[in-house]
Amino acid sequence: MKKEALGRGLDALLGEVSEAYENESSSAGSITELSVEAIEPNPYQPREHFSQESLAELSESIEKDGLIQPIVVVEEELGGYILVAGERRLRAAKLAGLETIKAIVLDISKEQMQQYALIENIQREDLNPVELARSYDALLKLHGVTHEELASIVHKSRTHITNTLRLLQLSKKAQEALIEKKISAGHAKMLVSLQEKEQELLVDSIIGQKLSVREVEKIIKGMKETPKKEPKEIENKEKDQTLYMMELSNLLKKLGIQSTLSSNKITLTFQNQEQIDSLIEKIK
Repeated sequence: MKKEALGRGLDALLGEVSEAYENESSSAGSITELSVEAIEPNPYQPREHFSQESLAELSESIEKDGLIQPIVVVEEELGGYILVAGERRLRAAKLAGLETIKAIVLDISKEQMQQYALIENIQREDLNPVELARSYDALLKLHGVTHEELASIVHKSRTHITNTLRLLQLSKKAQEALIEKKISAGHAKMLVSLQEKEQELLVDSIIGQKLSVREVEKIIKGMKETPKKEPKEIENKEKDQTLYMMELSNLLKKLGIQSTLSSNKITLTFQNQEQIDSLIEKIK
């Protein structure tokens, strides 16, 4: 019932927008010119990062050819408008110095506004993995559906939904590294099983040593493997040793010393005698 209600709601909502695009005199909405200063950002917008380069390109396109696809807004009771969809277009229009922008004005509820903003962003290919995970999480909480039901609605596999949502278990540092593309989604999936401190140390190692997903997998496997019949304190000791080795490797990197971490061994690589002398001086 929840899935069917949500599905019908989305179809109707997306249909209204499509109809308004196709026919300006549609009863579902109307296309009008609005002052860009009268439009407030969508409080439910899941996207937090916008490529400045991409916005500049879109801004140039709008200056040259005009805005091809209007933005979508709802009118506030006390005046002004709230953006529902098209934040990139609105930002680019402001960047181009436009005073007005074409918009479709819809009469929808706050719940529908949030729902449409989330769905519009999920359908975009440039949404980063963390923002996508937040969008899925918001839809789950908004409608109380299961991963299976949400997968059917957004036309993705249940495994994709579940794996994407697991990214929310990453530490703040790991999430930022993923958003900034300093680590890949493959790296991130490996990190979610670790504690916050372990994640942060390994993030530094991935960035500093350019570790592949396979190498990270081996390191994590080594951290978790424990010989049978060994007491718990030995397991913790070996785990701590791995963390200390990672920390040492990251420190060497900051000192300008190239190193490779493998199991319980750190290999230092020197290009010349000057680098060796430099390390000796720093140790002293």
